[in-house]
Amino acid sequence: MRVGYARVSTADQNLDLQRDALRRAGCRRIHEDRASGRDTDRAQLRACLAGLVAGDCLIVWRLDRLGRSLADLIRIVAQLEERGIGHESIMERMDTASPAGRLMFHVLGALAEFERNLIRERILAGLAAARARGRRIGRPRMVGRDLARRLRRLVRQSGMTVAQAGRRVGVSRATAFRALALPQELMLSACGEIKNGSVS
Repeated sequence: MRVGYARVSTADQNLDLQRDALRRAGCRRIHEDRASGRDTDRAQLRACLAGLVAGDCLIVWRLDRLGRSLADLIRIVAQLEERGIGHESIMERMDTASPAGRLMFHVLGALAEFERNLIRERILAGLAAARARGRRIGRPRMVGRDLARRLRRLVRQSGMTVAQAGRRVGVSRATAFRALALPQELMLSACGEIKNGSVS
């Protein structure tokens, strides 16, 4: 039996292209995953591999749909061969039942791994260059000087508790306390107000 396996990385990506190609390749059964290629827990892949028997052939649209890395691809295909199961990749036109197909599999797997490493290196280099130019990487900080000034004015001049001041400016009580870095006596006063029920 020819069995297909299709995978996309995120829930909003479409499997139709792979599904149609696998059907044209004669797949009578198709297993589908929506998971990152680096995800170790791909339920449908596990079910697909477990259901294959000697004489079956596992078909994928492209090599990178199957393995998380070159080592993972080699491991999966080697296990299939040990069980007497073939493997084909549509886009690479590769059939591991033949010596030429096995050679092509290793070459293409190596190229895919090389490409992933290049992409990763470019991303890291870009982040390093951005940091060197003084750009902040990641989520913007909620705690800043302007926020602290606004909160301090509300707490000290308007008589609000820290929690009330935080709600007024649209931040949580924890963020408000971090922004203010209040003196100990004011912290204790605010906490006492909260315990006494003045802050809901």
